[in-house]
Parts: sequence; structure tokens; C-alpha cells
Amino acid sequence: MIIGVTGGIASGKSTVARAFAALGVPWVDADDVAREVVEPGEPALAEIAERYSRVEGPRVLQEDGSLDRRALREIVFADPAERQWLESVTHPRIRQRLIVHLERLQAEGAPYVLLVSPLLFESGQSEMADRCLVIDVPESLQIARTAARDDVDEAQARAIVAAQMPRAERLARADDVIDNSGDEASLKAQVAELDRRYRELAG
Repeated sequence: MIIGVTGGIASGKSTVARAFAALGVPWVDADDVAREVVEPGEPALAEIAERYSRVEGPRVLQEDGSLDRRALREIVFADPAERQWLESVTHPRIRQRLIVHLERLQAEGAPYVLLVSPLLFESGQSEMADRCLVIDVPESLQIARTAARDDVDEAQARAIVAAQMPRAERLARADDVIDNSGDEASLKAQVAELDRRYRELAG
């Protein structure tokens, strides 16, 4: 059984995944795979570099040839058409690799596995999951955490949150929800309860 785990930026997806991992549940993170597909030597990075070197000079590449994530993020958040283009290049490749990772984890015999993805619904990755778990926090908390964690100003943090699926829509598509606005003990209790339920369903 595959549980898709999603939530807005800075909602605590990785924290939740680690709490499940402490109970023996393996996970694959779509963000990690997204970084893999744009590493030097990957076809996706070559496509990105070609597109933006024509337009604005090689500013999306760092001196060592790796992707300058901040520069690319500024471009795609400023222009929805550029974001769509980037997703058309990366999403199919990410999906292919996720399938490989998930199949490997399933073969290792876990009762269920987690697919952690910030774009679970937007990218269609939810179709790969048997259930979808949304990690939910108020938008004000998302903005504060994003600004602190990613060293961006509040305006950019708000723009990042606004560019994502609306909170209400995400919640409407959830099979299960974890409220991550409380303390660590509350989070662990919710994870333990869901783990019990998922093991029953998987069994």
C-alpha cells in the first residue's frame, strides 16, 4: 500500500515522514528525486540550461555547472508559463524514478510505504497512491516558517504559498489529515494512530 503525503510549503512533511520512519515505515521524497533529475549530466538540466541561457545568460547555472535553484525559483514564480514549462520537463522524469524507488521499497516487505510530495495532487502523483495524507498548518504559520527556513522575505514567502494549491482544496482531496500546528507530542500521537490504521488496511 502506498500512502501519498503532501502539504503546503513548511507544513512539516519531512518531520511527519521521519515520525513514520521511527515506526519502521520507509519513504521516498519526491523533492529528493526532483533534485536528482536536475543534477549535472541529467537531460533535464541540459534542457533548462539551454532555455535560459538563450533568454538571460547562464544565470540558472552555478560556476560548477550545477543548478542555481534560487535563480530558477525566482523565474518560475514570476511567470506561470515558465513554471508550466519547467514542470513539463521535470514531472515525467520524476514520476518514472518515483515508481522505481517505490517498487524497491515495496519489495523489501514493509506493510506500507510513504510517497512524500509537495505536488502530490498538482503533478498527478496522487494517482500512484492508495490513500492521501495531508499535513495541515495555518497559512500564517507556513509563511513565517518559510521566511525563516529559506531566508526569503515575507512577500516572497507569501508568493510561494499563493502559488500552491489552496489549503481548502488540498484538505478536500485528503483521505487523512494531520494537524501540525501543535507540539511534537501531538504530532507523534497522530502519526501513531494513523500507523495503526494503515497497518490494519494493509493487512
